[in-house]
Order: sequence, then C-alpha cells, then structure tokens
Amino acid sequence: MEPVGVSTEMALLSNVLAAYAFITENPERAALYFVSGVCIGLVLTLLALVLRVSCRTDCKRSSTKKPPRESDCDSSDSDADSDSTSDVSARRHRRFERTLNMNVFTSAEELERAQRLEERERIIREIWMNGQPDIPGTRSLNRYY
Repeated sequence: MEPVGVSTEMALLSNVLAAYAFITENPERAALYFVSGVCIGLVLTLLALVLRVSCRTDCKRSSTKKPPRESDCDSSDSDADSDSTSDVSARRHRRFERTLNMNVFTSAEELERAQRLEERERIIREIWMNGQPDIPGTRSLNRYY
C-alpha cells in the first residue's frame, strides 16, 4: 500500500517542479495564463451575480402578479388593454392620495419642531437676501476678509 501513496506524492512533486520549470522558462506566458484565468473567473462571477439578481426580481414579480379574472377574458383585447391601463392609473392615484393623507409626524411636538425649523430657515434666507450690502467695494472686501 505504501508504494501507491509514495507514487502519488512523487507525481505531485514532479508536477510542481514541472510547473516551476515552465514558469521560469516562460514568465510572460505564465503571467498571461494567470491574468486570463483571473479575468475569466471575474466574468463568470459577474454573470452568476447578474443571473441571481435577475432571477430574484423575476420571481418577486411573478409572485406579486395576480391571476387574470375570467370576466376579463371574455372581453375584447382593446377593452382589456384600456381597463388594465385605467386600473393601473387608478391604483397609482389611490397610492398617491394615501401618501398625501399619511401623517409624517408621529406627535404634535415633532410637527411643532418642524414648523419652527422651517420658519427659522425662512427668516435666515430673508436676512441673507436683504442683508447684503449694496456698496460694491464692501462686497468685494467681505469676500476676501
């Protein structure tokens, strides 16, 4: 049994020595093979990630789609297209109305704090716009000093 184990170790050692000899004789070719292998590995990894992300989004889309109703199948194609576009626009409009009616602030204190902040910003803007001197000489001095 030992001679078989020794022969595999010797084969491995001889392969390592052959690879070292090839690299020392042809360093440019070895570098080219190495860089090519790295590039191919990166491309394959990128493809795998793209496929994973696209499959994940496709699975989410297919699971969120509702099966068509039988009453819609009886109508003509033009009616179904107009109904689907009106349904989509109606859903978007309802979603927009929900976001408008949703209260962003959870308490009256936060609402009051936000109003005070907006008022402070408005006052600072007015002071900045009205407080600029009209004299051109002082304006240029203020920029540098």
